[in-house]
Amino acid sequence: MSTSPRAGDTVAVTERSSIDYWIPMVTFGVLTVGESYLPPVWFPAAYIFKALAVTACLFIWRAPLADIRFDARVVLPSILIGLVVFMLWVGVDTLVPYPHLGTRTAFDPTPLQGSGWWPVFLSARLFGLVLMVPVMEEVFWRSFLLRFLTQSDFRKLPIGTFSSTALWVMVAASAFSHPEWLVAVIASLAYALWIKRSRSLFGAIVAHAATNGALGAYVLATREWQYW
Repeated sequence: MSTSPRAGDTVAVTERSSIDYWIPMVTFGVLTVGESYLPPVWFPAAYIFKALAVTACLFIWRAPLADIRFDARVVLPSILIGLVVFMLWVGVDTLVPYPHLGTRTAFDPTPLQGSGWWPVFLSARLFGLVLMVPVMEEVFWRSFLLRFLTQSDFRKLPIGTFSSTALWVMVAASAFSHPEWLVAVIASLAYALWIKRSRSLFGAIVAHAATNGALGAYVLATREWQYW
C-alpha cells in the first residue's frame, strides 16, 4: 500500500501552517481596532491586554518561530538599516505632505507619571514596540506572505526567496495597514530587500526592532504622540 502523501494532505498541511502565521497578526489587528472605540483612559489596560494576548498567540502557535535563526553576522548591518529607516520614517513623514490613512490612538501617557500604571504601561508599550511587533510582523509579512504569494507551498522556499509580484503585493498590503502608508512603503521595501540579501529573518527582525526602538525613544523625547 502506498504511503506517499496525497494532494489533499499537502493542502491541509499548508493550510495548518498558514494559520500559525495568521493568528497573531489577526489578533493584533482586531484588538487594535477595538482600542479605537474605547475611552482614552482605558487605553493603557487595553494595550497591556493586547500585548499579552498577541504574545500568547506567538507562543501557542509558535511553529513559525523556527524560521528565526540567530546570526551574529547580520546584527550590526541590521541595526544600521533599522536606524536609517527610522530617520526616513520621521523625515519623510515630517517634510513630505501626503494624506494619511486615518490616525493612530496617539495616547499621551504623561498623566500616568507618578502612578503605578506608569512603569507597567511603559514597559508593555516598549515591549510591544521593540519586540512583539517586529517578531509578529516580520514572521507574517516577510517570512509567510512573501513566500506564500510566490508559491502556495511556501515552506519549500528558503527565507528571502520571493517573486517581484509577491514583493509589491506584500509592500502594498503592509503599507495600507499603517496610517503613514508612504513611509511604511519605504520600511517594508527596506526590510524585504534586506531579507533577500541576508536570507535571515532574524536580521529583518533586528532591523525592524532598531527602527521601532529609535522611534519609541524619539516619541518619548519629543512627545510626538502621533507615532505612538
